[in-house]
Amino acid sequence: MGKVQLENIKAYAHHGCLPQETNIGSDYLVNVSVETSLLKASISDQLKDTVDYVHINKIVKQEMAIPSKLLEHVAKRIIDRIFLELPSVEKSMVSVSKINPPINGDVEKVTVSLNLNRE
Repeated sequence: MGKVQLENIKAYAHHGCLPQETNIGSDYLVNVSVETSLLKASISDQLKDTVDYVHINKIVKQEMAIPSKLLEHVAKRIIDRIFLELPSVEKSMVSVSKINPPINGDVEKVTVSLNLNRE
């Protein structure tokens, strides 16, 4: 098994439970890690034999554009799409971070991480 990781995918989105969060929106960072066999690609040197990280980035951007109340829900939607569209992926970890969350305090970001195995 090997890993393909995308780190700090930047997105502006409208997630949150408070009306001002969904109206105004905020900056987010998304990290994705998928586990799959990379042996064939390591030998063939062909994109068709690996997980295309451009495809993962597209999934993240599309799912981040759909407003949700909870970051957990966004992370699960991203993983569901990865498993649906990239059949060689066995495990996926997604973390979604809201930059400067609207909470009473000086907090740089809040992060939710979800790790799932293909069923």
